[in-house]
Amino acid sequence: MSPILTLYLPLLAPLAAAGAAAALGRRVAAWIGLAAAAAILAAGGALAATVTDAQPVTAGLLRADALTAFMLIVIGAVATVACWASVHHLADEATTGSGNPATERRYLILVQLFLAAMSLAVLADNLGLLWVAVEGTTIVTAFLVGHRRTRASVEAAWKYVVLCSVGIGIAFLGTVCVYAASVAAGAHGTAALNWTHLAAHTASLDPDLTRLAAGLILLGFGTKAGLAPMHAWLPDAHSQAPAPVSALMSGVLLSVAFYAILRYKTITDAVLGPTYARALLLVAALASLAVAALLLISQRDYKRMLAYSSIEHMGLVALGTAIGSRLAITAVLLHILGHGLGKAVAFCGAGQLLTTTGSTRIAAVRGLAGRHPALAGSLGLALLALLGLPPFSLFASELGIARAGLAAGHGWAIAVAFALVLISFAALARHGAGMLLGPPDPAPPADPPHPTVLPRSTAILPLTLGLAAAAALGITLGPLQELLHAATTTVMGGR
Repeated sequence: MSPILTLYLPLLAPLAAAGAAAALGRRVAAWIGLAAAAAILAAGGALAATVTDAQPVTAGLLRADALTAFMLIVIGAVATVACWASVHHLADEATTGSGNPATERRYLILVQLFLAAMSLAVLADNLGLLWVAVEGTTIVTAFLVGHRRTRASVEAAWKYVVLCSVGIGIAFLGTVCVYAASVAAGAHGTAALNWTHLAAHTASLDPDLTRLAAGLILLGFGTKAGLAPMHAWLPDAHSQAPAPVSALMSGVLLSVAFYAILRYKTITDAVLGPTYARALLLVAALASLAVAALLLISQRDYKRMLAYSSIEHMGLVALGTAIGSRLAITAVLLHILGHGLGKAVAFCGAGQLLTTTGSTRIAAVRGLAGRHPALAGSLGLALLALLGLPPFSLFASELGIARAGLAAGHGWAIAVAFALVLISFAALARHGAGMLLGPPDPAPPADPPHPTVLPRSTAILPLTLGLAAAAALGITLGPLQELLHAATTTVMGGR
């Protein structure tokens, strides 16, 4: 397959799957959606083999370098787990009578449009097109958050739309500032927002406009990435969305939004130096870690618990980016992939748990290991991965961030950050142990919301593969090592 065709595959595959969902039955369309997710993963791997040995692949407004290829692998890997889980999620809805053909068709179409929008965001060379793609994810996922049309899900969808629209509006102002600085430096038309043009002409960009843009971009895209103080939408949206959608939102949408920050940081650091962005990112990182730690302690809903865990991990990503050394950026990229896999497994397992027990309350789930050992095993291992324990890749990435921070002279920030991580660790471990190993609830609800449907062994398979991939990454990077090295060089502006 030619590199240009590979460049378009991550967009064409989900769009074709969306068309299939509109025309075919639920079961066939769900498997086609899984094939589209696998196609994105394959395209990322094919582009990785191309861009690490040669120049980036370009076609019009699209461009793929090592960072793009890596992010496509993240999107494809998480989407494969989530779309595979969607097959069983829709089957369970059909069994319990909670779904109907129209809502199932809409769900499948929206999920594929979601994947296409995220792929477009990481493939866009033009930063204006990147903004449009991220805004597109907001529109599509708003309908997915409110998919069940309950009072709670509709409220969560509106909260998500309002807060993320404010954030995207702020990011738009930052984009306008970058465009103004580029035009003032002599650029014309759409080229003024092309990342390649901006990266090559940083010396002529106005520092004051760039400084203003950096703050607006971090606050705007940081809202979509779940960073404090604009994080309030995340627990509600992730707890109300269908489990596979929560897996996509937490496992990859947050990272796609942070990808935009990484792209802009390459430019702003070249213009202003790393100190300004470092200060902003450190504040956002420590604030996010503090919010997650404090709210995880008293959490009573396991889907909201996983959502607050996402805020914690995005805080660690921001911390590593603030440090900015080669080791730190490599650890950040590895953390993005490891967190995506772990959170996809955790949310999809939580969806099966909801179908099994009929409740998202932590207190309603006790002694799961004795009742449903396969589900308990996948959920327990996913929690271990998110806690950053070996052999999972988050152990290596968190260790890399800590080492990089100490080596760069940011010992105080590392001490504060990992003290907060320790609090989150204890809270998540306590809740998880109670759910998996605690005694069964002596008084379960008399009238569960819907009949219990036990998870089939095939429903556990995508969770097992996701956990296996996360563990393998913690042991060896294998063919990803060269790609991570090249992607880190891209983020650091060739350094």
